[in-house]
Amino acid sequence: MSVHSAVVEQTARGALAARCRKITEARWFAVLVMSLILANALLLGMETYSGLAAEWSEGLRLAERLCLLGFTVEILLRIAAHADRPRAFFRDPWNLFDLAVVLCAFLPVVSENTTLLRLLRLARVLRTARFLPQLRVLLVAVARSLPGTLSFLLVGALLLYVYAMVGWVFFHEHDPAHFGSLGRALLTLLLLMTLDGLGDAVHAGLSFSRWTLLYYGAYVLMASFVLVNVLIGVVINSLEEAKELEHEEEQRQQGRRQGRGEQAEQEVPLLRQRIVAARQALDDLEQSLPAGDPARAAGHVQG
Repeated sequence: MSVHSAVVEQTARGALAARCRKITEARWFAVLVMSLILANALLLGMETYSGLAAEWSEGLRLAERLCLLGFTVEILLRIAAHADRPRAFFRDPWNLFDLAVVLCAFLPVVSENTTLLRLLRLARVLRTARFLPQLRVLLVAVARSLPGTLSFLLVGALLLYVYAMVGWVFFHEHDPAHFGSLGRALLTLLLLMTLDGLGDAVHAGLSFSRWTLLYYGAYVLMASFVLVNVLIGVVINSLEEAKELEHEEEQRQQGRRQGRGEQAEQEVPLLRQRIVAARQALDDLEQSLPAGDPARAAGHVQG
């Protein structure tokens, strides 16, 4: 009985997952959720206008609750679509992000705090990456480039500090406005990294020494060209890795769909064979009973 119940439960889960998966994988569902996200962003922007927010406070509050209801239904459908394989739901980072965003809205600490609630509603806008593959690739690329970016920031900070100390040693007496202290020197060089104010700094340096041209030229070459190109290389490399990961994920999902289709096609003939075998076993059992057996007579009557 327990084995039969487990089989029935597994079959029911599979049927539920198939129905919900058909809904969540439909294009109209993605368009509907995307429209809901954009509507949430529009509502959040409307609340920044005090007059409009005061006049339409009840309507905006009702629309926000409807958006929350829509997101809750969406995440429940996604969970139900993984009823036959629950662990697969929690392996997807986007599913975890969506679940966290929806669950946090029901926490009393968040719902009673206006600032936290608005930040949470702002986080819903990031869910657009789920439905825009190119945006998702960019976000993954940014995340994968963080280790390289941290190394770049460390090298940049070291370069900035060295040049700031050199500038303070040689120019603090003649150009105190730019190199009067370590802090001013760091601020000057940080602005020069973007080539902002380079002309004014060069003119101020030429007023007391021509060697400042060598100093500024070497710094701009290292900071504005070499380091920036290194950062661009890190980001491009991460972008290529993110595209490969996205392609592999699409291939895995396509393989799962094909596998489910082939499994369903294989299960139908197998089920028919089992039914035929069960009927044959019943016929053999009926023939093995004595001629005057009540069970055999009942079997003839039912037949």
